[in-house]
Amino acid sequence: MTSTPAKRRREIRQARAAPIVDAFFAWCDQEAGRVLDLSPMAQGIGYARNQRVALRRFLDDGRLPMHNNISELNLRREVVGRKNWLFVGSDDGGEVNATVVSLLASCSLHKIEPFAYVRDLLCLLPRWPNHRVLELAPAYWRETLEKRETQQALDANVLRRVVLGLPGGASHRPPELPRQAAAVCDG
Repeated sequence: MTSTPAKRRREIRQARAAPIVDAFFAWCDQEAGRVLDLSPMAQGIGYARNQRVALRRFLDDGRLPMHNNISELNLRREVVGRKNWLFVGSDDGGEVNATVVSLLASCSLHKIEPFAYVRDLLCLLPRWPNHRVLELAPAYWRETLEKRETQQALDANVLRRVVLGLPGGASHRPPELPRQAAAVCDG
């Protein structure tokens, strides 16, 4: 009987990585009393000791990566944008920016094309029931799009048909689309 890749990874990690991790934490415990309080070294050792359970978790679960590259990659967007967002105008502007950036990051995480998602989301939101709003989150978006009622609502939306160049959209285009876009999207 062959073992699963996750089980095999766990076995290899237990044999090879666990002794290194154990030695690291033994060193942290030994050095904790030797370093100056509030020094960067004391803070680093304190962090490692406080996060011992989380930092060892990859040893017991072969499905988990040994690194946090995905988290670091996703946080990079925030770090790079930090200076750009310094002057968003107000605290409210910063909050809106954080919401939009988080939404776009969620789209990326779930492999959803952001422009199409936001376009369809804005067309659905005005008539979507409040108690079902979570269905519109990127995590559930594909399932929601597969529903017949969702497709009917999107197909009936004039603004969406205009943007996509679908039949029934271009010939019924309002004379001043930009000003009337919100009303058209409403149904």
